[in-house]
Amino acid sequence: MKAGADGCKPAAPAPFGDRLVAVAKSQLHLDSQVRPALKSQGAFQLEIPMKPIFATALMFSLLGATSALADNHCADGKTLTPDVLTIATGNPAYYPWVMDDDPASGAGFEAAVAYEVAKRMGFEKDAVVWTRATFDQSIQPGAKEFDVNLQQFSITEDREKVVDFSEPYYSAAMAVLVRQPTIDGGATADIESLKSLKWGVMAGTTALETVNAVIAPPDAPLLYDDNVNVVEAMKANQIDAALFDLPTALYLSAVTLDDGALLGQFPADRSENPDQFGILMEEGSPLKACVDEALTAMKEDGTLAAIEAEWLQETTGVPLIK
Repeated sequence: MKAGADGCKPAAPAPFGDRLVAVAKSQLHLDSQVRPALKSQGAFQLEIPMKPIFATALMFSLLGATSALADNHCADGKTLTPDVLTIATGNPAYYPWVMDDDPASGAGFEAAVAYEVAKRMGFEKDAVVWTRATFDQSIQPGAKEFDVNLQQFSITEDREKVVDFSEPYYSAAMAVLVRQPTIDGGATADIESLKSLKWGVMAGTTALETVNAVIAPPDAPLLYDDNVNVVEAMKANQIDAALFDLPTALYLSAVTLDDGALLGQFPADRSENPDQFGILMEEGSPLKACVDEALTAMKEDGTLAAIEAEWLQETTGVPLIK
């Protein structure tokens, strides 16, 4: 603290509790002076015990204000709008990341993660505002119109040069894509059943290594140069099954195959270098440490795993492969 003009240091402010008592006492003193005068003029017809009510209300009001500031400490003054966390998602936002394109409902994996992170940063649900941003627009350098963005952004070295990412909140599992007749024919979510299927994979991906090392079918998988050709081979009954990361598999089963289905999914730790999603922020964001702290705590206490189980296993109905 700097010295005053006379060379003496200003007196340190009184502790908060002492200041609170002093304010309450001054009000009680003023009340004791003013009330008799007003009463003598007929201003009070009833004797109402106002002093205890005021003191109690004042105490809780001031304590409540300081508590709110304490809750918001790691993000205080660092958001686009004071006391509000602006979160972006896609336009539209898709199942199972956001249910019914309504992120404010908190339903869906990324919507649920967003609200839990916000809460641990000190923002209750009514202090969260949602906005929309395209995927390509969000990964470009420059200022952002959001504080954080959850939109299945894979963390890559090139992207980290122009934007900030949080710690990963999801490591993509590998999922088995088939057509419904394959399941109707008796295929199940276990290794022995998977061995009997005819496999196709995209060359140069980790899927090939997983099929060969983990499933180990008797016949070598057929190789294709892109996902489109894998799906076309499945439509032509040249292959029974293919392996993709879960987000891609969900999309292909719902959009590109009329009778597409997901037979099962491997845990992310069964994959070599799984695709990892991070919360995107403007480069140099002051919120990064706060977001990372929230995610780390969610991992340590099991909350993140529980959200993943609810929205990416139970909701999608994709069982873990045994």
